[in-house]
Amino acid sequence: MTDTTTPQSTEDTPVDPVDRVLARADARSGVRVFGAAQALQDETTISRADTDGEQWDREERAALRRVPGLSTELEDVTEVEYRQLRLENVVLVGVHPQGEQEDAENSLRELSALAETAGAVVLDGVLQRRPHPDPATYVGRGKAAELRDIVASVGADTVIADTELAPSQRRALEDVVKVKVIDRTTVILDIFSQHAKSREGKAQVELAQLEYLLPRLRGWGDSMSRQAGGQVGAGGAGMGSRGPGETKIELDRRRIRTKMAQLRRQIRDFAPARDAKRAERKRNTVPAVAIAGYTNAGKSSLLNRLTRAGVLVENALFATLDTSVRRSETTDGRVYTLTDTVGFVRNLPHQLVEAFRSTLEEVGDADVILHVVDASHPDPGAQLKTVRDVIGDVGARDTRELVVFNKADLASDDERMLLRGLEPDAIFVSSRTGEGIEELRAAIEAALPLPAVEVRALVPYGRGDLISAAHETGHILSQTHEVEGTALHAYVSERLAAEFAPFRV
Repeated sequence: MTDTTTPQSTEDTPVDPVDRVLARADARSGVRVFGAAQALQDETTISRADTDGEQWDREERAALRRVPGLSTELEDVTEVEYRQLRLENVVLVGVHPQGEQEDAENSLRELSALAETAGAVVLDGVLQRRPHPDPATYVGRGKAAELRDIVASVGADTVIADTELAPSQRRALEDVVKVKVIDRTTVILDIFSQHAKSREGKAQVELAQLEYLLPRLRGWGDSMSRQAGGQVGAGGAGMGSRGPGETKIELDRRRIRTKMAQLRRQIRDFAPARDAKRAERKRNTVPAVAIAGYTNAGKSSLLNRLTRAGVLVENALFATLDTSVRRSETTDGRVYTLTDTVGFVRNLPHQLVEAFRSTLEEVGDADVILHVVDASHPDPGAQLKTVRDVIGDVGARDTRELVVFNKADLASDDERMLLRGLEPDAIFVSSRTGEGIEELRAAIEAALPLPAVEVRALVPYGRGDLISAAHETGHILSQTHEVEGTALHAYVSERLAAEFAPFRV
């Protein structure tokens, strides 16, 4: 007998949050319930071209994915240590003032994608309209009670707030909903800690986590008591041990500050090697192009398509944290570098901006910024503003910018017209299909700065190294072979022009 009933969502077959738009709160005037991770694309949209190379990190990252519904929990916990393995089931909550519902919905969709990238299952979401977040419980006691009922009905074990909560707000909300409460910043930090690979990246993430943790320390019971004097002082050590001592929370704060100082020194120690590489490129007048943009806009896919770099590409937010520098050439032989940088997101925690400032130096020192925007995103204007704000923070507001709308194969003709209205000079490309890639190469070539000195020289055939250097770092206007040597007309750097001086005509 064939069962024709519609299958229900279970732990073994979780419903895709992209298809989960709950409308049961439409009758309520002050609350809107929501869930759709539109910041993530379908797997078929990810570029699988051979230009992406062998991405071993991608398989390694997916190899330890947790599986919902599986558990190592034992009925008889006396035999071995009690263990349990499961995905966190989360409910999202956000607050928005009058007239900003659409922006709040986009922000909550993005939070849903962040939660999924961190390894959670999004079950439900709530948006509340109020002028300002409640200073005590973020959503107010009435709505906090409603949130508690929703958490109980869907079986969630975590609530995620779409903002950075004050420590008092988090504790008060936890007291009402009776499950763990975290905020948007915590989720982003968790993703960064999962995806950091290099020593510098791990140090930057750890520093950001400690900066976030420091004002949120709290203790319970004996951990807050001071060391006692008298015979009980220092474990009964008696005389010489009297005094107020140091509370456990003060000790933790001191240890965290000490560790933060060590991490800052460690990050500074990475700077000389990075500066040396950058100085070498400047000495050889190699122009730098930095690829910047919103997270999951397709920056790494674009780098692979342009240079066959083979860097990691994954349909996840903040899949790439460490910068990747690749060499490329213009049609006339000039060499330049393409740098893939960390992605940005709205309300990016200031701890991460400070911790990753050394990484963002690549954007500040670039000659051209390739600003990549997701053409299929529901709010591309917010992406443009967010990225430009961060670019301004690192001192690159005056750098030449090329706006590139990636994933153009997912945008309709009407959507392209709207995007063209946002940025009339933008280039539409698709890392997946190759559309617009050649146009983008030509635009990068035209935007690269030309060397400063014009030279006309007759170079002996024995100095072919100068001709080769001019082709690699200069701009050749004409070249002919004469009896005495090679007649060259080109723009070159000041350093190379000095070497051409004996042969100038």
